[in-house]
Amino acid sequence: MTSSAAATHTPGVEVVFESVTRHYGAVHALDGLDLRIAPGEMVALLGPSGCGKTTALRILAGLETATSGRVLVGGRDMTGIPANKRDMGMVFQAYSLFPHMTVLENVAFGLKMRGVGAREREARAAEVLELVGLGAQRTRYAHQLSGGQQQRVALARALAIEPSVLLLDEPLSALDAKVRAQLRDEIRRVQLEVGRTTLFVTHDQEEALAIADRVGVMNAGRLEQIARPEELYNTPRTQFVAEFVGLTNRLPAIAKAGSARVLDSTVPLLEGSVGSGPGLALVRPEAVSVTPDPQGTGNVVSHSFLGSLSRVVVAVEGNGSVIAQAPSATTAALAPGTRVTVAVAPTPVLVVPV
Repeated sequence: MTSSAAATHTPGVEVVFESVTRHYGAVHALDGLDLRIAPGEMVALLGPSGCGKTTALRILAGLETATSGRVLVGGRDMTGIPANKRDMGMVFQAYSLFPHMTVLENVAFGLKMRGVGAREREARAAEVLELVGLGAQRTRYAHQLSGGQQQRVALARALAIEPSVLLLDEPLSALDAKVRAQLRDEIRRVQLEVGRTTLFVTHDQEEALAIADRVGVMNAGRLEQIARPEELYNTPRTQFVAEFVGLTNRLPAIAKAGSARVLDSTVPLLEGSVGSGPGLALVRPEAVSVTPDPQGTGNVVSHSFLGSLSRVVVAVEGNGSVIAQAPSATTAALAPGTRVTVAVAPTPVLVVPV
């Protein structure tokens, strides 16, 4: 398997969840999941603990059985097909490497279980190790590798069998922040190179938004919204999505005729908003501008330097606390105690009932 051949001659397959439910007594872990993943696409399922995202992945993998509905992979109904016959490559939070095997032997293990000859499986394992940047570590053992390297080995092992679908279940949560950011980019690079249809489950929204083609936000067993990362962030369809993904201000608003008055600014409404009357506008911090003004109705409470960006919290008369986020170069004058005027950019917002 060459990486170019994998991308060109082994296109991904379509994965479809059709009205899938999973009940544990009175608990509905999945409550009618409909989801279509295009061939070669990476979809991330995002949500809080217990939302159903891992249950969906485990049903696709064959590790759990749906109460109703079905899953199709490449048009084939997976109902009743055991996990070891589903041709899935899986990477979990735990690396689960065999400590008595070398890196190469770990990666080749799945091929050995499939009856691939010694020479071929060693060649394929070596090739996929090069793909994940670990060719030089092939003779090492797990205890001689860093956490990030071990997870790369786990990814290589999943890819070596040339699965029809790659399943990633919180694969980076055990790593520190810097390694996690590096490895998520590596996972995306490799996934694009081999062209595998991928389902990525995570509770880390930055992770999901950074690497997925589309992100699905789940809540209480239901898929609230699935969209491209920028669409999900900028045009949330529900209050849950708006408040779960990114920081959000909840500001008093009056809606009327497709727009709303928020902090003396007029902003257009997103679909799903309150049509008229009072509500709460869910406003992103980067849509809030803060300007020094001795006559302003706001008072800077705190100013946090975050590198290229800074976050400013302002107490506004009649509106409570408002969070603004802007390039650090533009916020230097906003020290705590500064009187300011606060405005909202004319970008569409979701206004929900009070």
